[in-house]
Amino acid sequence: MSRRHPHSFRPMIDMNLTSMSDLTFLLLITFIITFPMIEQGIPVKLPKGESEAVDPQSNTSVVSVDSEGRVFLGGDPLDMAELEAALRARVAADPEVRLAIRGDEKADYGRVAEVARLAHSLGVKSMTLATSGKSSD
Repeated sequence: MSRRHPHSFRPMIDMNLTSMSDLTFLLLITFIITFPMIEQGIPVKLPKGESEAVDPQSNTSVVSVDSEGRVFLGGDPLDMAELEAALRARVAADPEVRLAIRGDEKADYGRVAEVARLAHSLGVKSMTLATSGKSSD
């Protein structure tokens, strides 16, 4: 019969995952907070005008038209055919999808109207045109 010494060394075979789970939750919270800001990241100088605030928690897709007439869905640059396919997929997934159109004040009005017409033809029922606040004129 062998006796164990009370001070014998036994290697630890368990790995402490507490710090890894803390880091995972910290990263998750960081992405949840920063994702809405990333979607608004296309540099667009909005025209001035009175408007109501859009609920940031709503299922709103953002289409931006910059001063050069380039179109972005979220942060992704798209041509009109790609925008049509992407909006068609979003309407198929959620018929109540909302669309916010952020047109730069120097953008060609026809390009912004083209985006709005496309969205309307695909069945988007709720659209808003983003503005930057009350005009001082």
